[in-house]
Amino acid sequence: MTVFAKLTLTEIKLLLREPVAAFFSLFFPTILVGILGGIKDFRVPNPDLGGLRTIDVYVGISMALVLAMLGLQFMPAALATYRERGVLRRIATTPVRPITLLAAQMASTLLVAVLSAALCITLGRVVYDVPLAGNLPGFVLAFLLCAAGVFAVGLLIAALVPTGKTGNAVGTLLFFPSMFFAGLWTPRELMPRLVQRIGDFTPLGAGERALHDAMTGSWPNALSTTVLLGYLVVVGLTAARFFRWN
Repeated sequence: MTVFAKLTLTEIKLLLREPVAAFFSLFFPTILVGILGGIKDFRVPNPDLGGLRTIDVYVGISMALVLAMLGLQFMPAALATYRERGVLRRIATTPVRPITLLAAQMASTLLVAVLSAALCITLGRVVYDVPLAGNLPGFVLAFLLCAAGVFAVGLLIAALVPTGKTGNAVGTLLFFPSMFFAGLWTPRELMPRLVQRIGDFTPLGAGERALHDAMTGSWPNALSTTVLLGYLVVVGLTAARFFRWN
């Protein structure tokens, strides 16, 4: 556990030392909440959103944005780069198992996501009076399920791509449609029913819906929970099957 903790701390430091990665993973989602909350119409209750304000919905979407950037863009690039540069191969010759480094990478990514989500929630609450999650245990569960589903996709990318740059490119290609279905450009509740249904079967669409349920006082719905667990099991096992240390 001491080795794991040290590796996790090192991975966090490496991520935060990259100015672009640090800015977009920690501060950009919070800045987005601040900008959108400054729009007057976004602070007015919307009947199409069940009486919620648009800014209330975007706090949950911003948390999905955090997980998307970390899980689909930064993590696959980092792991593929480790393999490309022989880092994993060198670690395999030490008492530290490569799987420990992989676990530390996952843990550090999740911790950064939690910090970024906390900043979004704090800004929304303090500045725009966005209600806190009505179901806190359900919110924690939804956040972890969303992270698990997205990170499983990120691991599959890292398992298949040959280089770090390719990992970042593939992750970016998946990022934009994933965030569309999560409601970044238009809240999911305002989308056509068919588009919403398609989004329910994407990791970020299902994750955003689960987070929205918890924010409004409910437990994550059965469909979103099943979809996210499916990504974790099916995509995660596929990533483990094809992941190469060398």
